Amino acid sequence: MQTPSDKPKKCLVTGGAGFIGSHLCERLLRAGFEVVSLDNLITGSEENIRHLKKNSGFYFVQKDVLEPITNFQLPITNFDFIFHLASIASPPKYQKYSIETLLTNSLGTYNLLELAKKSRSVFILASTSEIYGDPEVHPQPESYFGNVNSVGPRACYDEAKRFSEAITMEYFRKFNLDTRIIRIFNTYGPRMEKDDGRVVSNFVNQAIGNQALTVYGSGNQTRSFCYVSDMIEGFMKVTEKGKMGEIYNLGNPDERSVKEIGELILKLTGSSSKFNFLDKVTDDPGRRKPDIKKAYEQLSWSPKVDLEEGLLKTIKYFREIGQI
Repeated sequence: MQTPSDKPKKCLVTGGAGFIGSHLCERLLRAGFEVVSLDNLITGSEENIRHLKKNSGFYFVQKDVLEPITNFQLPITNFDFIFHLASIASPPKYQKYSIETLLTNSLGTYNLLELAKKSRSVFILASTSEIYGDPEVHPQPESYFGNVNSVGPRACYDEAKRFSEAITMEYFRKFNLDTRIIRIFNTYGPRMEKDDGRVVSNFVNQAIGNQALTVYGSGNQTRSFCYVSDMIEGFMKVTEKGKMGEIYNLGNPDERSVKEIGELILKLTGSSSKFNFLDKVTDDPGRRKPDIKKAYEQLSWSPKVDLEEGLLKTIKYFREIGQI
């Protein structure tokens, strides 16, 4: 990305001690960037970035994006890129911290856009496939407006992200700020939290603990899972080739039913666990699959890691850290 004579690009990564954020920091450092990781650690962990602290180009700041960023004593300033990943994304945790989730994606996004405007940074927003809600269009292209319950139990996350996209686009329109939006579809891999309430982490930890696999609803609802290294390469492609004011779906279009995912995890772990079917969660999407044609054509990006390979790496991670 850079030649040896180039000055290092400076980046701010909010949520940089989280699951995806820590992997992004690691990849940016590998590409020769200087990186400030900012995280309030409400769901992130310093353990995720401990190995990065040995790098002279990496800095960690424990702060909350709800505070004006100009109040912080940051180790470097005038960022070339700002990656806004700060937000709780775990369903049980964003419902527990619902107000914080709403504010992080509204006031927090505003604070970071103001910083980007001041330093003329490229602003890359980590949004989510949840803005499509329970989709009536399948697969979901970037042009689809979504089918979202604005007052339901998931709205604290879904609507917060929709607002963050709206204000980001206004800064593009009104101030000609170079903004780019990434809609992240289900992502999994090492550094996920065991108790984040997502399908892969739930199933893997239940399977290796010989506990029943919890399925909400029939298990026929579908998801498309992207391994974290592929997601991070997508972020890098948006950084290198993304266009101002554009939105990119990033995810793996390999669509599987939730029950199928569970059966594969049982096979890969050798677990004797059974399924435990519970009531369907309110507003839980029936189908989820990204249309990634735009990312493929504009960014030359598509996922490389197949589901079985990624699950084996994720299972290995959870076994190694002794979560059970």
